[in-house]
Amino acid sequence: MEARKFDSPHRNRAVTDVVYGGTGTDISQMREARARLEPPPSPYKVFWGELHGHSNLSDGTVDIDSYFRSARDVARLDFCALSDHDHGGVGRPELWDVGKWELIQDRVATYHDPGRFVTLLAYERDSYPWYNNLVLYYREGRGEMVRGVADGEITRDELIALLARDDIISVPHHTTTIDGGSDFSSIPLELMTPLMEVYSKWGTSEYFGNPNPVRCEARGSAWRDALEKGARMGCIAGSDEHGPNPGSFGKTAAPNNLRYPNPGLAAVLATELTREAIYEALQARRCYAASGARIVIDFRINSQPMGSELTLPRDARKDIYTQVTGEGPLETVTVVKNGEDYIVHHVDGAANTFSAQFYDYRTVRPTDYFYLRVTQVDGRQAWTSPIWVTVA
Repeated sequence: MEARKFDSPHRNRAVTDVVYGGTGTDISQMREARARLEPPPSPYKVFWGELHGHSNLSDGTVDIDSYFRSARDVARLDFCALSDHDHGGVGRPELWDVGKWELIQDRVATYHDPGRFVTLLAYERDSYPWYNNLVLYYREGRGEMVRGVADGEITRDELIALLARDDIISVPHHTTTIDGGSDFSSIPLELMTPLMEVYSKWGTSEYFGNPNPVRCEARGSAWRDALEKGARMGCIAGSDEHGPNPGSFGKTAAPNNLRYPNPGLAAVLATELTREAIYEALQARRCYAASGARIVIDFRINSQPMGSELTLPRDARKDIYTQVTGEGPLETVTVVKNGEDYIVHHVDGAANTFSAQFYDYRTVRPTDYFYLRVTQVDGRQAWTSPIWVTVA
């Protein structure tokens, strides 16, 4: 539309005819006309999980059984992964020694209960210099650990081979820290991961200077820096829990880099609670991150969910739909476009539910990206994986 770069559904012929319908019309007809413009109900359910934590098999303080039981019975999560360090804890045997990896696979099988509690096989691999740490998530409940020329490091060719695997999803843990971060200006697009951990008890890595930073953050290493470079990178959260509280509120005493008590929760949009469906949702980037609050989000463009890639004619209308239900009163619901706050809905604590729809008419780049940031009055947040819209 030549006159506008964005608009709401209110200005359409059906609604206008009601407004100018004289005494024979009423406000309910206007609401009905607007409701007809909303997309159909989402085919997905939202499932919640903890994807980053440690037991005493590496540098955590709890045994593996207590970890999974706490996630299932205390946090009441739908799915969970234990991601012990491959080095096994400084001064202790690595995961591939003395049966640790076999024990992890055994317990993943023991606690896996499709429809009630899904477990994913995972571990955290030191991957210097491209990413200090990558958490590897396996499609199946069993698999071989990924080792290369030098433990604790990864070469370019090794990383390319790892990212090409369909049976493993690689996710970097906190890229913004000065001692363990990533320099996205130096990482080529072919070495970018499909997902990133945007929040943990370390802090938030959405952008440099955000309100809940890690202890020492470095410019150029946040999620938004990767997106601005062109990475097709979705987001999740994971607590990096080293104590007894996977998926639950609580500040772990050590390590002291874990600054915040709110757990990092990963939400996936899936059709059922099975390992296959959870993995497929993560692989499709149909997932989002939350800092403690189980905020339910439906974010779509032209009826396509978060994580999607769309191709449209230049300046074709993009129908952006948001529906949010918070655990508490909502402060703001923000649509981010190309790294900038584009539309900010100020709910101001008036409700814990919100829905809105607007049209975006302007193409700014060959590929524009959009994601949603939700902030509750209590400060807890959620971030969706982006939707990318490319010019045909």
